[in-house]
Amino acid sequence: MATSGNPRALWKGAISFGLVHVPVALYSAIQDVRPKMRMLDQATGAPVGYRKVAKDTGEAVDKSEVVKGMEVDAGQYVTLTKEEIREALPRSTQTIEIESFVKVDEVPTVFYNKPYYTGPILRGQKVYALLREVLRRTGRAALGRVVVSNRQHLALLVPMGDALVLNLLRWSEEIRDAGSLDLPGEAAGEG
Repeated sequence: MATSGNPRALWKGAISFGLVHVPVALYSAIQDVRPKMRMLDQATGAPVGYRKVAKDTGEAVDKSEVVKGMEVDAGQYVTLTKEEIREALPRSTQTIEIESFVKVDEVPTVFYNKPYYTGPILRGQKVYALLREVLRRTGRAALGRVVVSNRQHLALLVPMGDALVLNLLRWSEEIRDAGSLDLPGEAAGEG
């Protein structure tokens, strides 16, 4: 990793399948190196913030009056309390629950969303290395589910060098059909 010092674990738990339990931590595999842009007052150079404004009236809304809701039909919303939102969140089990093993090339790259390095913790080094080597030798990846940041994700565990990389995947509903694009067929042979 190209960061200085020891990386900070973002999540601690275990890879689990059958009777196998590998204690691991997740570390971000990416870093944002793009410069951060801010809105500034041209005259003073002071940062400018956002005000909460009702879109129908244009009037400011106090933060204490803002609630969360979901659009169910065009312009129709259902509001949810903090308790309802908390109840709807998936239960965090701190486990990467492996459901199957697939050939690495069976998962199209369009599904890959966000990579994390995994690293063994506690006494998981030997089992971690064994899992990594079995996946590497068989050309397979471990497909499973994990809860990260209160969201359940489909995930693919793939060997890369000495690491096992956990790729959070997009769900199939999130992928647009390429058939809607006007794409050329096979290229005509050259003359």
